[in-house]
Amino acid sequence: MLLVCRFVVPPAETEAFLARARRAVELLTAGPGCSGADLGRATEADDRWVLSVRFDSIVAYRRALSPFPVREEVIPLLAEALADEPAAYELVVSAVDGSSIEQRSVLAADGRTVRLGEAAGPSTSTR
Repeated sequence: MLLVCRFVVPPAETEAFLARARRAVELLTAGPGCSGADLGRATEADDRWVLSVRFDSIVAYRRALSPFPVREEVIPLLAEALADEPAAYELVVSAVDGSSIEQRSVLAADGRTVRLGEAAGPSTSTR
């Protein structure tokens, strides 16, 4: 599971953003199931940043966002990320030392077509 969030940070706000992002990385990587995080700055534009966090599973990702310090400090930071693209991705292929490993999808068969709130099935009348 990958969390990828892109940010636009005005140069005057870089130090404050960096402090908050460092704290987010510390909190997320301290939890079980987080296998690492990276914070990067674009080489072509000094106001563009990306935060990438790797989790062992979707469950680990969801649990990582649950502790109070994460909800208090990390969630507000993530809410400032660019919202024009998805942030959560399931791994499809991983590679280490030139060997790739295909990952089996854990999403339900209708996971890409059913939106939040639609999975409960059709409503029935109580009359």
